[in-house]
Amino acid sequence: MMYLTIVLFERLGLLLVIAFVLTRSPGFRSLLYREFSFKMAVIHACVFGLFGIAGTLTGVVIGSDFTVVQAFVWDVGNDQMVVSSSLVAIVIAGLLGGPIVGLGAGIITGSHLFYLGGIGFLANSLVNPLTGLLAGFTARFFSQERVISPIKALFIGIFPPILLMHLLLIFDSQDREMVAMINTIGLPVVLSNSIAIAIFTAMIAIVMREQENEAAFATKQALTIAEEALPFLKEDSFQKKAEGIAGLLYARLKLAAVTVTNEKEVMAHKGLGSDHHKNGNQLTTKLSHRAMEAKQTLVAYSQAEIQCSNKNCPLEAVIIIPILEASKTIGLIKLYFRKAQHIRPVELMLAEGLGQLIGNQLKTIKTERLELHTRDAELSNLQAQINPHFLFNTLHMIAALFRKDPEKARHITVQLAHFMRFNLKLVSTHLVPLEKESEHVKAYIAIIQTRFTSRLQINFTEPEGISHLLIPPSSIQPLVENSVSHGLEHVTEGGRIDVTMERKGDRMKICVRDNGRGFSEEILSRVGNVVLTEKQHGGTGLYNVNQRLINLLGEEARLHVRNLPGSGSEVYFTIPYKER
Repeated sequence: MMYLTIVLFERLGLLLVIAFVLTRSPGFRSLLYREFSFKMAVIHACVFGLFGIAGTLTGVVIGSDFTVVQAFVWDVGNDQMVVSSSLVAIVIAGLLGGPIVGLGAGIITGSHLFYLGGIGFLANSLVNPLTGLLAGFTARFFSQERVISPIKALFIGIFPPILLMHLLLIFDSQDREMVAMINTIGLPVVLSNSIAIAIFTAMIAIVMREQENEAAFATKQALTIAEEALPFLKEDSFQKKAEGIAGLLYARLKLAAVTVTNEKEVMAHKGLGSDHHKNGNQLTTKLSHRAMEAKQTLVAYSQAEIQCSNKNCPLEAVIIIPILEASKTIGLIKLYFRKAQHIRPVELMLAEGLGQLIGNQLKTIKTERLELHTRDAELSNLQAQINPHFLFNTLHMIAALFRKDPEKARHITVQLAHFMRFNLKLVSTHLVPLEKESEHVKAYIAIIQTRFTSRLQINFTEPEGISHLLIPPSSIQPLVENSVSHGLEHVTEGGRIDVTMERKGDRMKICVRDNGRGFSEEILSRVGNVVLTEKQHGGTGLYNVNQRLINLLGEEARLHVRNLPGSGSEVYFTIPYKER
């Protein structure tokens, strides 16, 4: 018994070497991630069936006198029995692939054992498909686990050899020699098979960790590169984009060479082969055009596929990544390698992830630019609005003044010209010096003060040294206009408006107060946040100002509105105060 156990463990080493090679095969990954299809189930059943046959061939033969024949199992005599590790492959097939894969592998392995014959060939043939089927159903109890733990696999592996012993006794229940044979092989078979299954599951767990570590490394590297590439991707010039990305990838990935192209020619090349891989070279290779048309990453593993015109080119393999912008291929990134063997799965995962991330970055940048242009257009439209009633009323006033006070009429005309000129310039800039904004407000006040001389008094106070402070244009004048048109609408005399500027720490507070009727309680909380009708105290003026302040200077610059004790209202906002 001890000798048989040692021999089985020796043969088990050969089987585990085969298992190790199997876990490194590309198709094995689909089993690990349970990516099933009928086609893959058939393929995996065949693979594990062959693996089971290998377990049979690396087994031993027991003679009728209980002697162990150490040669590989090529044929079996009528008075001999096969003792093998074929059940290891069948159990693993069922645990990973389910009942279908387990049953299929068991049928293939069982058929081979039936063909070999010998003592107990029916039990040996039948136990394999039964084991595969039962292992497949057992795996459903562990469906939430990615890989069954070696301890559980060790426990599961005990039962198939025991099932074999029972089948041997069932088919040869009257044979006393069979009982003696089972006593001889029972413990060695149970130990060798269960331990082999546990070792195999441990190997699978190691493969899983390796793949996950590689994927995590590739993902992390792709994310880092995509983030570092962002400044280059924001460049307006495609040439600068290409040079920046090529330099970054060449430095980060330590490749043989990197090339970035547009739709027609090479825009940048870093690394080996720079003597003939030059900027301006036309895209002539079939693989490059295929990658652009298919919009997918392609790989060339030979110089013949690369189609380089230089026979002495040191670059033998390449991964071609299409650069996508809004579902359109605008260029290619080519990662070159000295040898085809240098392209590992981790490089392919990195290339795929990098292509997707760069495409997403370009899509985001394009969306941001579109939003920025839309916002610019909206701001320009808001800033350029001029109240037509104000213009017509001012022109009528000037016409009347020319008969009564020509000098005053000329002064108001000049102020109106300043006011109009400032409004026409609003569409060309987002921020103006506070000093210029003050001149604009003064021009408006001069006009309004002339129109309503007996009705209201407007006081404007500004500190010195404000020319370096920036403010969205036409931010103060609409607040004064709101006080005149709505706050003091029904005031016939004694109306007062105070416009003040006062530094508060690192902010400049700009405030407009009036002694009019104030805001009604039902709209006070909505002033500046929603568009109000003309009858609701302010129309769109306060809303437009508030939106400009928030969009250009941030949330801290928003309008604050309150009613004053007694009568009147106050509207103020703050802008950043920066030292010269």
